[in-house]
Amino acid sequence: MTDFVKKFEESVEKNAAAMAAMSDDFAAHPEVSGTEKRTSAKLIEVLKAHGFDVTAPYKDIPYSFTALKGKKGGPKACIMVEYDALPEIGHACGHNLHGSMAVLAACALAPIVEETGGELLVAGTPAEETNGAKVAMAENGLFDDCAFAMMIHSSCGESIAAYRSLALSPWEFTFTGKTSHAAAAPWEGLNALNGLQLFFHAIDMLRQHVRPEVRMHGIVSYGGAAPNIVPERAVGQFYFRAPQNDYLETVVEKVFNCARGAALATGTEVTWRRFELPFKDMTPNETAEKMAAELMESEGFKVSPCEGFMGSSDVGDVTYHCPAIQPELDISAGKVFQAHTRDFAAATLTDAAHDAMRRGARIIGKSVIRVLTEPELREQMRADFEKNRRKTKIRHAAVLQRAALQRPRRRTA
Repeated sequence: MTDFVKKFEESVEKNAAAMAAMSDDFAAHPEVSGTEKRTSAKLIEVLKAHGFDVTAPYKDIPYSFTALKGKKGGPKACIMVEYDALPEIGHACGHNLHGSMAVLAACALAPIVEETGGELLVAGTPAEETNGAKVAMAENGLFDDCAFAMMIHSSCGESIAAYRSLALSPWEFTFTGKTSHAAAAPWEGLNALNGLQLFFHAIDMLRQHVRPEVRMHGIVSYGGAAPNIVPERAVGQFYFRAPQNDYLETVVEKVFNCARGAALATGTEVTWRRFELPFKDMTPNETAEKMAAELMESEGFKVSPCEGFMGSSDVGDVTYHCPAIQPELDISAGKVFQAHTRDFAAATLTDAAHDAMRRGARIIGKSVIRVLTEPELREQMRADFEKNRRKTKIRHAAVLQRAALQRPRRRTA
């Protein structure tokens, strides 16, 4: 293993400057979810140049890809790559940097992966900020035969090995009413925007009756055509989040009742639909997290505990199919910037960020080498995976049982 690590580290140093330049280039040409044509093409070009067998797209998912190298039939590890940007504020979640970090690790592993007796899968996963390609990839079984899957996410201020995310359920609500002249005869209309506004208030009132970890937030995506027309249509898009997928389902049922009540009170009608794919919560893997923490510390990062939950990620869906982790890595040398801000986007362009990318690639690559060459480590990761999946199934059954007991029963004479 020492020889493998030495060759890998030499390859990281050889390719680090080029990957840093690629990260900065992605920042200068951000592509939002579902439009990552240029970015994915560049990543594919780099992987092909390092000898990977690339398939693009994967299962007709736009701008996705898979890349394989190594010995088929041996243990398989996966490195996941993100590369979509945010509307208006660009790469303010650092996907340019940690996507390049993942590819740097993969390219540095390319010369040695076959010698390990294992196989490396690189999964290009677009649209993490919206429709989460990892969700469909997981449902299609891409990760089912993986002994381990990993990516590192950019962070500013602290590094976390045992990352936890919230399950996410996206819903769009459409209220429908009736137009009328807003001044001459408003009483003849039914104001769909009023229905949506009342729904927002109902959601705010619901907050005191759900667990404090729950997050509920939305926007008005359409509120009417003109001020002098009573709106006959109003649309809101919402994200609902909770630490566990099963509890989130009970929260969403309460949300639907809020929508029904708002429509009834305003004389409007309401329908709802999923406008993006839902994300599952993160299933822990203690063995993999311990390994990651040790490697992060060996690269000079101070590892902090995960206090609370940190947004949502489609990596959660991957953790339901194989042992998988997504550590957070400080790219700003301790300076604190919140994600999804212009300050965070600027932080990805610094020398500190480029150095973190290089060291992060070393963490990813060494993790892969250990998994491919240590059968006992793979077995312990699988044992953790099976144990925590059983806990999830038991908890889900308990939630369903409680919901059935709480369901109102119709009185009979």
